[in-house]
Amino acid sequence: MPAPSPGSPVQAARTSVAERAARIRFRRALSLMVMTLVVPGSAQLAAGGNRRVGLVALRTWVGMWLLVVVGAVAVAFDHGLALTLGSTPWFLLLLRLALLVGAVGWAFPFMDAWRLGQPLTLGLAHRRAAVGVNGVLCLSVAGALLFGAHVVGVQRDLMLTMFGSGQVTDAHHGRFNVLLLGGDSGAGRWGLRPDSLTVASIDEDTGRTVLVSLPRNMQNFPFAEGSVMAEQFPDGFDADYLNGVSTWAQDNTELFEGSEDPGVDATISAVEGITGLQINYWAMVNLQGFKDLVDAVGGIEICPKMAMKDPQANLDVKKGCQEADGKTALGYARSRKLYTGLGDIQRAQAQREVVSAVGAEVLSPWSVLNPLRYWNLNMAATRTVEFGKGMSPVRAGLWAMAMTQVNGENGLTCGVPISDLSVRWDSERAPRMFQAIIDDDTDRIGKQLCSPSGLAS
Repeated sequence: MPAPSPGSPVQAARTSVAERAARIRFRRALSLMVMTLVVPGSAQLAAGGNRRVGLVALRTWVGMWLLVVVGAVAVAFDHGLALTLGSTPWFLLLLRLALLVGAVGWAFPFMDAWRLGQPLTLGLAHRRAAVGVNGVLCLSVAGALLFGAHVVGVQRDLMLTMFGSGQVTDAHHGRFNVLLLGGDSGAGRWGLRPDSLTVASIDEDTGRTVLVSLPRNMQNFPFAEGSVMAEQFPDGFDADYLNGVSTWAQDNTELFEGSEDPGVDATISAVEGITGLQINYWAMVNLQGFKDLVDAVGGIEICPKMAMKDPQANLDVKKGCQEADGKTALGYARSRKLYTGLGDIQRAQAQREVVSAVGAEVLSPWSVLNPLRYWNLNMAATRTVEFGKGMSPVRAGLWAMAMTQVNGENGLTCGVPISDLSVRWDSERAPRMFQAIIDDDTDRIGKQLCSPSGLAS
């Protein structure tokens, strides 16, 4: 039988059948790759490949999703679990290893899917397209998992860097108290002399917070009984202001045997003597490094109640709410010469405003979803915030959330009760307010006891 001539109906029919078969083989090859992307191991089971490889990949995939679902349900019932897991170094190490193994292991089903697609039976154009698709899928999956492993590694390094060893102390009467020290190591300033002191007393169960600011220029205050400073100043501190306690201790370190940071320890004994609260933890924020933290979150909103121009603080802002970059936010937190009457008190209020605004930005989901922002935040945080021993990542997270929730339903912001602008201790109002905190009965704290300035309203 003679061969059909080119262009004849028979030849055209044969060409059409061959093209359809080629397209089917190409679609099959692509389908196997997509199946591997969606459900690893399904291509091997469906196309008669290596069933052992398919079952291992499929069981691993199903097991991973079971863990994700169980974890999501657990977090839905216990919101603190996510914070706990996200700040536990050993869990982060396991997660990172799992992501690294997944990045390498997922490549094998992709390569086997490429084999099952019988690339040598494909036309040159289809073969090149299949190679490209397989390469893109394989590299995309591996790249995403490797990047995830890197992010988890950065998070673990941050936890290990910022939180040292030390025993976690228990809450007192259902509350734990954190002292926030705002230090400034700018030009012309020696060390980290705390220019702002704030105690956050947080309910361990509800998270309700009382934020108490202590004026840096308070004088003649007592120290906690039995402390080194109480022995040196039994009648109250008369050598300097409250923020000078740290400097005095650093000049007399021989009195603080065994102390790793005499300045902080002395300051804590002063705060405990003033408030009657037992400080569980402390955190130091370097206001000079705060500039980087503000820039890392893309700026914050500040709401000055007047136009402020202070060349020494590099500050020039108008009245009202506005976006501020790191340089402006730092100047806003530093400036005090423009305030009249309540200079240091108003400055402390501005610093709390800046800390709260940064905290809200740091805790936003975008801080994790944006890789560049996440990286910048981690780098800036290690230069800006220091925690004392015993402060766990979980407690630090609760404290950070509390700092963003005051002035609302979840907390109060108060100045230490004072009787006048000379920052004299109000012997009637102050003990009542702190006793209410100690008793974990903050509903007793009304406007008469709690005001941002500390003066009676």
